[in-house]
Amino acid sequence: MIRELSVQLVSAWRYTGWVEIIAAVLAVVYLLLAIRQRIECWAAAFVSSSLYVWVLFDAHLYMESVLNAFYAVMAAYGYWQWRHGAAGRELGVSRWPLAPHLLGILGVIVLSAVSSYFLRRFTPAAWPFVDSMVAWSSVFATFLVARKVFENWHWWLVIDSVSLCLYFTRRLYLTTLLFAVYLVLIVVGMRQWRRSLPRAAHVAG
Repeated sequence: MIRELSVQLVSAWRYTGWVEIIAAVLAVVYLLLAIRQRIECWAAAFVSSSLYVWVLFDAHLYMESVLNAFYAVMAAYGYWQWRHGAAGRELGVSRWPLAPHLLGILGVIVLSAVSSYFLRRFTPAAWPFVDSMVAWSSVFATFLVARKVFENWHWWLVIDSVSLCLYFTRRLYLTTLLFAVYLVLIVVGMRQWRRSLPRAAHVAG
């Protein structure tokens, strides 16, 4: 299996456009900077997300394409939150209780059921319900990143695991590799952000 994937990744370079390559590189830059809580991560996020709008639309992953348009908007919101979101001071890492996360899961399921219905009815979307679940979960998780909520890493661990399989089925091999790298970096991010919790362990509202 690993050998077959390696062969496919190598051969896929001939079919991978520069837009996807640049978007993937900037996506890694974004995550590396986010792990270090560097506000410049949002600039990388904005450009990468804007490029992925086109890449994913072309792959018939419409919800993912719309999601990346949302990411671009959230990049501006995230920048403002990280700089001014704590009463004019730089935002610190915090934790949320279980209840908001359970509400988030419920909202994701309901919204995914609605959007997947329309995707099946009006588009040739690939994996409409899974695509919708990834999209709406990512919306919530991105909001958690913008608020520097520690549990965002747990959300991304699940989301990116599913996304890796989704992109592989659509033959977006470079992006598949990107999400494999993401899974490793997510674990690093958890450890790095946990170190900030003693200075900001209050429960956010």
